[in-house]
Amino acid sequence: MARTIDSPGNPLVKRLVRLRERRARAAEGVALVEGAREVVRALDGGWRPRLIATCAALASPAAAVHADRFDVAGAERVELSATAFAKVSLRQHPDGVVALFEPPDLDLADLAWPDDGLYLVADGLEKPGNLGALLRTADAAGADAVFVTGRGTDLHNPNVVRASMGSLFSRPVLAVEPDELRAAFRRHAVRLVVTSPGADRDLWDADLRGPTAIVLGTEHEGLAPTWLEAADVRVRVPMQGLADSLNVATTGALLLFEARRQRRG
Repeated sequence: MARTIDSPGNPLVKRLVRLRERRARAAEGVALVEGAREVVRALDGGWRPRLIATCAALASPAAAVHADRFDVAGAERVELSATAFAKVSLRQHPDGVVALFEPPDLDLADLAWPDDGLYLVADGLEKPGNLGALLRTADAAGADAVFVTGRGTDLHNPNVVRASMGSLFSRPVLAVEPDELRAAFRRHAVRLVVTSPGADRDLWDADLRGPTAIVLGTEHEGLAPTWLEAADVRVRVPMQGLADSLNVATTGALLLFEARRQRRG
């Protein structure tokens, strides 16, 4: 039975507001997930909920359809008033569902490392929208895992979750130290592919089959020198117009789907 909270000044509401911040989430070891679709996908992905809060007054059709999914054994269940939910929500048009989840404690040793593994590395990305879009694309392209390295976007930022449209929960996604990840790639014979304007081959002329990791850096600084030095393959995205660069999420999509195209059959 869900307990009802009407006041925006309730301690639980204030706690959920604090958990918008990275430091507060890290202290509690939780991810803040808003949206019926995203919460359901987190549940389907095996993430363990600590709390699920709903608001009947704001429930979207999707939230209403999945209402029975939100009563999960072991998770605190709360019903918020519209004013209390508005205090918690980060969205302009909320659908009345927000939850706290425990992110899975994944390690590099937990991965399957298939012979034709396809991986994405996002190094130091700063914009939640870019990281979320890359997670969504990696899911669509069937990447085996996504790794986040370096200082940059908080992997469990609610805006990353939203931009990924719940794809964060569908694939193994790990925050890893760069040196540790490069060592794992060497152990599993994974080739590192990076983009560089000075590369001597276009992306579709490179062999992207076999165990391959596509490594992407920030748009304004590019990849860290350590990644460039470790690269096995350097490719370029040919430019025909005035533009001399692409959004990092677009570049990632081109490389991931070219790798998937080469793996057909």
